[in-house]
Amino acid sequence: MSTSSGHPQRWLILGVICLAQLTVLLDNTVLNVAIPSLTRELHAATSDIQWMINAYSLVQSGLLLTAGSAADRYGRKKMLVAGLALFGTGSLAAGLAGSTGQLIAARAGMGIGGALLLTTTLAVAMQIFTPEEQPKAIGVWSAVAALGFAGGPLIGGFVLNHFWWGAIFLINLPVAALALVAVVALVPESKNPRGDRPDLLGALLSTVGMASLVYAIISGPHHGWTSARVLGTAAAAVAVLGVFAWWESRVAEPMLDVHFFRDQRFVGAVAGAVLITFGMGGALFLLTQHLQFVLGYGPLEAGLRTAPLALTVVLLNFTGLAAKWSGRLGTPVSVGLGMVLMSSGLVAIAVASGGYTGLLLGLVLIGAGCAVANPAMAHAVMSAIPPEKAGVGAGINGTLAEFGNGLGVAVLGAVLSSSVASGESFSAGLGAGQLVGAVAVLVGGFLAAALLRRAERQVA
Repeated sequence: MSTSSGHPQRWLILGVICLAQLTVLLDNTVLNVAIPSLTRELHAATSDIQWMINAYSLVQSGLLLTAGSAADRYGRKKMLVAGLALFGTGSLAAGLAGSTGQLIAARAGMGIGGALLLTTTLAVAMQIFTPEEQPKAIGVWSAVAALGFAGGPLIGGFVLNHFWWGAIFLINLPVAALALVAVVALVPESKNPRGDRPDLLGALLSTVGMASLVYAIISGPHHGWTSARVLGTAAAAVAVLGVFAWWESRVAEPMLDVHFFRDQRFVGAVAGAVLITFGMGGALFLLTQHLQFVLGYGPLEAGLRTAPLALTVVLLNFTGLAAKWSGRLGTPVSVGLGMVLMSSGLVAIAVASGGYTGLLLGLVLIGAGCAVANPAMAHAVMSAIPPEKAGVGAGINGTLAEFGNGLGVAVLGAVLSSSVASGESFSAGLGAGQLVGAVAVLVGGFLAAALLRRAERQVA
C-alpha cells in the first residue's frame, strides 16, 4: 500500500508489473508476422486470421471493466496473480493448437488473463507512487506498452525464423512464471473495501455487442455490406450496446460509472485513446503484410524493420525527453502534437515508394508521436478517477484502447479486402488502409486536445 513517500521498492515493483504487462501486449501484435505461416500450415482464411487477432483483444475489452472492479474490491495483487496464471495456461493451449478453431478459442482464453493483468498493472502503479512521481511512472508504463505493441512483430519474426509458429505463444510461459514469483514476493496488496461488485451482465452485454460489431465489419467485404447477415449483425450490435448503456445508467453498482464521462479531461483522453489505437492497431496489421507480401521480406526481416518504432518510443521515454517536453507543453498540446506526428508517419508509410526509406521515416515519426501522446493521455485518464477506483479507471482506459485496436484491425483489414476486390493492387489497398488510419489518428488528436484544453480552462 502507498505511503506519503511512496512504496520503498516502488521502482523494482514497477519493473515487475511492466514485465507482466509486456507479455500481454506483445500478444496483441505478435500474430501479425505469423499470418503467412498460419495461412499455409492451418489453411486459415483472411476472416480466420482476423478472428485469431480479434478474439484476444475483444475478450479483453469486454472483461477489462469487470476485472478492474474485481481488483478494487478483492485485491489488486490477487487479480494480478490470477491473471498471470490464466495467461500462461492460455498461452500453452495456443502453442499446442492444431486447428484455427482451437487457436481462436485459446486466444480468447488468453484474453481473460490479459484483462486481469492490464487493469491491475496500472492500478498498482497508481497506488505505490506519490502524485508527484506518478507522471514519470506512467511514462515508463506507457513506454513498455508501446514496446509491447511494436515489439511483437520483431519477437514473432525472430521466433518464426528458428521455430514453428506455436513457439510465439510458448515463449510466454517462462516470462509468466518469472513474473508470478516476483509479484508474490514483491507487490503489496491494495484494495478498496467498499469496491463495487463485478457487473457480470454489463460485461456480457459489452462483449457480445463489440464482438457482433466487429463480426459485421469483418464479414462486409465477403458477404456484401448490404447483405442481410452484415446488416442484421450490425443492428444487433447497436441494440446490445444500447442496452449496455441503459443498464449501466440504471444499475446500483455499475461497471462503467457514467459520472466519469462528465469530466472533459477524462472524455478527451478516452476519445484520443480510442482513435489512436484504431489507427495504430490497423496500420501495424497492414504494415507487416506490406513488408512480407509486397517487399518480400521474411518474418524476422519484417520484424527487424518495424523495430525503429519501438526503439524511438523507448529512447524518448526512458531518457525522460518525452516527459520533459510534455511538462513544458502541457497535456493538450502534447496529445495534439503526438498524434500529428503519428498521423504524418502513417501518411509517409502509405505514400512510400518501393523501398524501405519512406517506411523508416514513418516508423520514427509514429514512435515519436507515441512517446509524447500516450503517457499524457494515460495520466489524464487516471488523474480524473478517484484513487480508490484505480482498477476501474484502468479498466475504462484499457477497454476503449483494446476496442480501438480490435476495431482498427477489422476496419482497415476490410478496407484492404474491399480495395483488392474492386480491382486495385494489393499494394494500393495497403496504402488506402494506412491513409484511413492516418485520418483517424489526426481526428483523434484534434478532438482530444480540444476537450482537454476546454477542461483546463474550466478548472482555471
